[in-house]
Amino acid sequence: MTYDSDRIEALLDEGVRAKVYPGAVWAVGDANGTRIQGATGVLDPDEPDVPMRADTVFDAASLTKILAVWSSIGALWEDCALDLDQPLGTFWPGVTGHPLGTVTARQLLTHTAGLPLRAQLKNLYGTNQDDIRRGVLHEQLHRPPGEVVEYTDRAALILGYLAEHLSGQTLDELATVRVWRPLSMHTTRFGPLPDEIAARCAPTELDQDTDTHLKGTAHDFSARLLGGVCGIAGAFTVLDDLAAFLRYMLDTSTAPERAGFGRAWTATSLTVQTGTLAPVRGLFWHSAPGTAPADGVWVHYGFTGTGMWISPRQGRWAVLLTNKLYYTRDRQPLTDVRNAFRELAFI
Repeated sequence: MTYDSDRIEALLDEGVRAKVYPGAVWAVGDANGTRIQGATGVLDPDEPDVPMRADTVFDAASLTKILAVWSSIGALWEDCALDLDQPLGTFWPGVTGHPLGTVTARQLLTHTAGLPLRAQLKNLYGTNQDDIRRGVLHEQLHRPPGEVVEYTDRAALILGYLAEHLSGQTLDELATVRVWRPLSMHTTRFGPLPDEIAARCAPTELDQDTDTHLKGTAHDFSARLLGGVCGIAGAFTVLDDLAAFLRYMLDTSTAPERAGFGRAWTATSLTVQTGTLAPVRGLFWHSAPGTAPADGVWVHYGFTGTGMWISPRQGRWAVLLTNKLYYTRDRQPLTDVRNAFRELAFI
């Protein structure tokens, strides 16, 4: 297998010049470690002398769904504490007798649960965290479960609540104890970040209330509303931590598994779980754009400009971290860069 660092660097350097993002950090590797990596651009255009670095902290945004929720649900599944195909209402009193009680964890993980697509929690349920939780768990479904694949952040939010119910721990405690600490992901944590860590965090979108770019505080409003910890978003991470996470996912050795989830959960998740429905989904992972399931490249993105790919078939992973949200919410420029990066990373 080849690793084309020169073309990847040229691609990402052009993204900086085109103001797709202020800077980027990236790596490609396998189960044995990182093979190539780099950083380009600056941390903050207002401080052009501070470069983007390999240890820059990023708002992971929706990568939280993988790092905290998917991995924690996997740990509970491997503990035999969760049957993915058992209706939630048969073991979770919080949803018993409500529409969500007919849904299964597998349907939540494949975005086939028929959940409402609305995500404005404050407008729907107010600002009290207990009211929000109750409102989300008792909401009517958008359509019958199992009919269509429709992405909604609510799936991760509900699965985070489910993990807390089954474990008796908060989501941040569960992810830290079962996943992040065993994998030596020492920087990964939910925000808001303490000042000493926030200082090396890539800023994201301009906060209209303070007229400053968010830095060390989650961009996602739902995460902020819920105190920084929720299944939707809220985690912060660094390149080395994501590399450790993805390396572990590719580890097929006979050594004891270190994290709460293991090889069985990874293998199940990175296979088609949606039958004949489209778009194709695994469990929270989906086929990379421009590829088919047979290609075996799976991806998850974050709204702030983060992304990670994995291919057990090729034995390879890749990470691209940017703070593209500093400039714009327009997705297409970064989409083009991501697709080109994936092609170079998995040649």
